[in-house]
Amino acid sequence: MALELNRPEVVAQVEAAFEAYEWALIDNDVDTMNALFWDAPETVRYGIAEIQHGGEAIRRWRQTCAPVPRSRRLHRTVVTTFGADYATVSTEFTSDATPLRGRQMQTWARLREPDDAFGGWAIVAAHVSLIEPV
Repeated sequence: MALELNRPEVVAQVEAAFEAYEWALIDNDVDTMNALFWDAPETVRYGIAEIQHGGEAIRRWRQTCAPVPRSRRLHRTVVTTFGADYATVSTEFTSDATPLRGRQMQTWARLREPDDAFGGWAIVAAHVSLIEPV
């Protein structure tokens, strides 16, 4: 069976969920950010200077972490979907807070009912890093 890549309706759903996460990040809306991460021990988030394993660890970290700068801007965002229930989102970001270039990757899976607030999508793994601009 061939896997369908980038079905337009699935890409649109993931883009909407990713945009909701990005707005929550900029607004420091911790409840929405937490809602968009899968609440399971298998969830992993590698941050710039920290590591969280499990939804509970991610929620605890979010209670004390500094908000991202409001000047954050995304560049070269790529959404790739695999079938109807799995996707990756890769993006680069900049802000006035640092001359470094950020990189962010998220793995998304449809783990909930499709009629929930985010189309059933949740982040199951994430990685954020900073590098010198090239």
